[in-house]
Amino acid sequence: MKKYFSLLLVASLFVFSAFKSDKPAYSLFDKKGKPEKYEKMLNQLEDADIVLFGELHDNPISHWLQLEVTKDLYAQKGKNLVLGAEMFENDNQVIMDEYLSGEISQRNFEAEMRLWPNYKTDYKPLVEFAKDSGLYFVATNVPRRYASLVNSKGFEGLEELSDEAKAFLPPLPPAYDSTLNCYASMMEMEGMGSHVTSNFPKAQAIKDATMAHFILQNWEPGKLLLHYHGAYHSQNFESIYWYLKQENPDLKIVTIHSVLQKDVSELKEENTGLADFTICVDEDMTRTRQN
Repeated sequence: MKKYFSLLLVASLFVFSAFKSDKPAYSLFDKKGKPEKYEKMLNQLEDADIVLFGELHDNPISHWLQLEVTKDLYAQKGKNLVLGAEMFENDNQVIMDEYLSGEISQRNFEAEMRLWPNYKTDYKPLVEFAKDSGLYFVATNVPRRYASLVNSKGFEGLEELSDEAKAFLPPLPPAYDSTLNCYASMMEMEGMGSHVTSNFPKAQAIKDATMAHFILQNWEPGKLLLHYHGAYHSQNFESIYWYLKQENPDLKIVTIHSVLQKDVSELKEENTGLADFTICVDEDMTRTRQN
């Protein structure tokens, strides 16, 4: 009997050892890949001029943390906090303004704003928080028709637009460095075929340049502008970050990046150093609707 219980104990220990005692949904790391506390990250965010929050578009942890960071920064900054996002195109700014000020209904706003398919689950909480808190929310992205124009005609195609249309763009021609990894790597993307021309990364660059332009238009000393966008748009301190620094090298910018890993207890080497802070999410995390 004693031998039986000993075997049972060993078997039980084996079963329990096969399962993790804790299953964190995410972990937070600093620039060097060391574990970081949320509170310490928040302290650095509070001292920034601009925070670039790079999300995974279909990841609920990214979106939840965006809302939590927004709430916590508002508690510190109040009306000195300004929000902005890639998910809203700047020719719709008037619609955003009308909704935030209560001039139009939620139904009209959602019908006319060209919203992403996952708006209601992922971005609506941010917009509603801005509305309830009296915060300004900047629609920073370039109208997609102009990104398509760059993809077909290059930056030169934008010069043909009317002065009214150019109001939705940064000063032309935009600065552009084809050797930046964020653009050079796009020329090597597999499965894109004839779509990969020298204009392909330029279409990405006009988005970055436009977002940076409207971030700067809506930031001033003493304010903190928190910007939400896909992780690629600030990864490696390039893209939006690069354009912001071209215009104002003295800006204090803090970047947040998001990655997926099977094991979130330690940040992989290839995911280290991509941002000031990296949110590492379990790769089995459920995804939000994208189409």
